[in-house]
Amino acid sequence: MQVMKKIKHHFFTREFVLFLFIGCINTFNASFLAWILSFGIPNANFSFILGYLASLSFAYYMNCKIVFKQSLNRNQYIRFAISYIPNFIIENIIVVIFYNILSYPPIVSYIIAAIIGVPATFLMVKLFAFGSK
Repeated sequence: MQVMKKIKHHFFTREFVLFLFIGCINTFNASFLAWILSFGIPNANFSFILGYLASLSFAYYMNCKIVFKQSLNRNQYIRFAISYIPNFIIENIIVVIFYNILSYPPIVSYIIAAIIGVPATFLMVKLFAFGSK
């Protein structure tokens, strides 16, 4: 029963819905950028990494202003970037599996990777980067 309460407390909230909305926009940005980069960079994994990193600042800005309603802060940005490390690892493994092993198209691999990493990322961002309990 306590577990369900905690799940509701974190995931059935306005913050999570807004995080998902911004995540969708950011997933599109990162995936689209990775796809564009894949035309000039033959390694889809490296294209994914560059697209991911480029979209991180946009994600931080939008989460500050819309989701958690906080002002921009360098230390908070660093915590935000650190909180995305587990997501980055999860997503990169998914891209390796779906693109390199299963031969899915790069854009499909990027989108699947993003969908799988969202819940863990939300908790890391909420609790570690923005300190919102």
